[in-house]
Amino acid sequence: MRNLILYQPPATHACSYLQGQQAQSQYIDPRTTLTQHELTQLNQLGFRRSGRLVYRPNCPACQACQSTRIRCHDFKLSRSQKRLLNANRDVQLRVTQPTYQAHYYRLFERYINERHADGDMYPTSPEQFREFLTEDFGTTRQLEAWRNNELIACLVFDLFDDGLSSVYCYFDPSQSERSLGRLMILLITQLCQARQLPYHYLGYYVENAPKMAYKRQWQPSERLIRGVWCIGHV
Repeated sequence: MRNLILYQPPATHACSYLQGQQAQSQYIDPRTTLTQHELTQLNQLGFRRSGRLVYRPNCPACQACQSTRIRCHDFKLSRSQKRLLNANRDVQLRVTQPTYQAHYYRLFERYINERHADGDMYPTSPEQFREFLTEDFGTTRQLEAWRNNELIACLVFDLFDDGLSSVYCYFDPSQSERSLGRLMILLITQLCQARQLPYHYLGYYVENAPKMAYKRQWQPSERLIRGVWCIGHV
């Protein structure tokens, strides 16, 4: 990989995951255009992408954020996951390019308002949606779930040399019985298997952060600990 310029703002900010902690991140120069291979290498080093911003936590007194990935070659459906697929037999799936369209934004806005009104993305806006989910390096797609001609879930993901990486999932909060968040992660994992890709990257796992608890159920998995990918349960 070519040499890339890293920036680290001197100021810290309140951590989004752990109460009372201060956070700080390193960033790739946002003017840099990155290839899929470079994004793959950065991802293997623990970087994540938010729009055109590629970053990695580098907190002064904490190393709780650990990249995690599902080992897709070893992944097998559990009974509950089989039931989940069966319960959503009536859902139609599409893979498309991420773009700003009114029906995407309406679902995203509703999801944020009802599920994450206490988070950093509330209140949302069309500009925020565009920057976060539609600005990329040409290596991003989205998996859409439709029922009766209505969009009910969308998961934005990145294409890497060694797998797929879930960036963000939003869905109809009124259809909790469908477990749409779990469904979309499961479908991306199966897409990795169909493409014979070894990993589905789930982003950061933080012990004792309730918002991250769902990542424990996806096994077998690996975590990036002090620069080394380690096999084991999150």
